[in-house]
Formats: sequence, structure tokens, C-alpha cells
Amino acid sequence: MKRVLLALSVGVAVLLAACGGSTTGNNPATGGSGVPTPPQASLIGTGATFPAPFYDAARFAYNQKFSQATINYNALGSGAGISQLTKKVVDFGASDVPMNAAELTAAGGSDKVVQIASTLGTESLAYNLSGVSNGKLKLTPKTIAGIFLGTIKNWNDPALAADNSGVSLPSQAISVVHRSDGSGTTYIFTDYLSTISTDWKGKVGKGKSVSWPVGQGAKGNEAVATTIKQTPGAIGYVELAYVIQTNMTQASLQNHDGNFVIPSPDGATAAASQFLAISPTQFSIVDAPGKTSAPISGYSWLMLYKDQADKNKGTALVDFLDWLVTDGQQYAVNVHYAKLPSNIVNDDINSLKTVTSGGSTLLNVPAPS
Repeated sequence: MKRVLLALSVGVAVLLAACGGSTTGNNPATGGSGVPTPPQASLIGTGATFPAPFYDAARFAYNQKFSQATINYNALGSGAGISQLTKKVVDFGASDVPMNAAELTAAGGSDKVVQIASTLGTESLAYNLSGVSNGKLKLTPKTIAGIFLGTIKNWNDPALAADNSGVSLPSQAISVVHRSDGSGTTYIFTDYLSTISTDWKGKVGKGKSVSWPVGQGAKGNEAVATTIKQTPGAIGYVELAYVIQTNMTQASLQNHDGNFVIPSPDGATAAASQFLAISPTQFSIVDAPGKTSAPISGYSWLMLYKDQADKNKGTALVDFLDWLVTDGQQYAVNVHYAKLPSNIVNDDINSLKTVTSGGSTLLNVPAPS
């Protein structure tokens, strides 16, 4: 895991150098919310590992511009992000799947929490298979479901061999690696499996945590990536940024239209373009139509309380989030996420405008046109 984290830290430094180590808000002379500068505050967030490389780069860049604002983020998984926000031990939570009705009730009600889409990404199926280079392994919805259901047990299974003519697949057991913690990355992947496989939908289903038929668990995208790299014959689902930054090998995935694609930010953008009406209650974009759509794509979300007890902290928080979904998106692109679509940015800013403290609105800027 240390090697993965080191690689991610190096990646943050490189992308900041490439961007000159500076940022701009909606107004070049101000922070995101239009105040002369954001107030002094120290903010803490917890949650999803899926967007962690982006959040790490963005919060560092924001602090470089506004040294009085410190944002700390602990990537402990989507389940932890929701539970710690509910307990009010953090200022914001992060999850790759928005809070559901039961979780919102536990947090005081749906009218108490604001949820915004913060970034758009895609998942890869990364593997450790000697002699099979990046993108050479082709996986279809049928073989993906078979591998994770445990019905396809060896790499030279006839179903895999039929889709991989010309590729020498070894007589080796498949070692499945999956998340052991409550994970939005898992939700997106099991949502995909439930969409493309009636067997998976009936036997396992979708969720942040599921009863896996086969495999070994690891906590967080980083640990899954490390386990795959250290285990010959392994395969697992990993967010694209971790795959690219740590030089993992990933499969070509057959999408809804029957084309084999290597997951990419452009593929996530193509998938998102098929689903324009995205909200915290309608958010799935897996198995999207489209020639170049990456099939296991999804948004990641940030949650905060609508009523902020501390006005300074609340102002600093909405300022940072307003910047994050606008100018901060450059840091998403630089670490292999896709830029948020403009309609999603508009929705995010309109949602942030509902955040108040003592009855006063904390964000007072127009949404981008």
C-alpha cells in the first residue's frame, strides 16, 4: 500500500507543477463564493477512495492559493463518509453513491443534507497475468459476471479463450480481489453486474457491501490495487486513476454497444452524455449506450449539512466546494477523471446556494451559463 500512496503523492506534485501550482476561483481576485478571500478555517472530510487522488490534488492547490483555508480528507470508504457525516464528526462526507432514504432519515431528514456530484470517473478491471499486456485481455459482460460469481475459475477457461483469440492464457487459477469495506466503488461495480447479469442480480445484488461469492477482500482502492499487483493471476475492480498512476494492467471491456474499450476519462464522458437527468435519487450511468462509452462509470458525491452551525467554517466549505466543481475540475482532468458536464455544475451550484448559517445564505454567485 505504501508504494501506491507514494505514487499518488508524486502524481499530485507533478500535476501541480504542470499547472504552475496556482488556482483561480470564479472571480480571479476572490475565492469561489465571491468573498474577498475565504475565512480562516480548518475543514475535515471523510469518505470515498474512488475520487481521493482528485481531492488530494485539489485541496492542496486550494490551500496554495488560500493558505488560511486547510482542508483535510481521509479516504476511508463511502460507508465511513456517510456514517461520519451523520455523526457530525466531519464537515463533509464523500460517497460514490448518494445517501439513500434510510441514511438521510438517520441524518435528520432529506431536507437537512445537500448532496452534489463532485467528479466523474470510471472503473477498470485490473489484472496480474504474465505475458498478457495492457488492454490485450478482452472481457465481455458474460465473462466478467462469471469470474466474479466464481463460475469461471481458470484463466484458460473456454469462455475466456473464445473471446481472446491469439492471446496465450495460462492454465492458472483466477484470484478475485474485491473491497472489504463499505465502498461506493463496490456499489458502482455491483450496479453494473446487476445490470448485465440476471444471475448476479438474483444471487448477490448491488450495494456498498455485498456477500461476495469468491475472492479476497482489501480495504480501499489503494489496497485492492496493491493486492492485485502482488498476486499472480489476480483480477479486481479499481478506479482508473489508481490503475494509471501505478502502472497497472487493465482489460478491454465490451460495452453496451458491443465494442471493446479500454476505460478512460473520455469513455466516462461518453457514458455520462447518455444520462442527462442525474440527481441524488437517479444517478446510475453503468452499461451506457454509445460506441465509446466506458461501461463501469459513475459520479462521486459530496454531502454536507444544509444548516451550518459555524458561519466561518460553513462559508469556507461552500467556497471550496464551489471552486471544486468549477475551476477545480482542472485537477480532476490531470489525474484521469472526467470534467463534470456543465448541467451538473449548474445543479451543484444551485444546491450549494441552499446552504445557510443563522438564516443567511453562504454562497452568492450566479451559476455558470
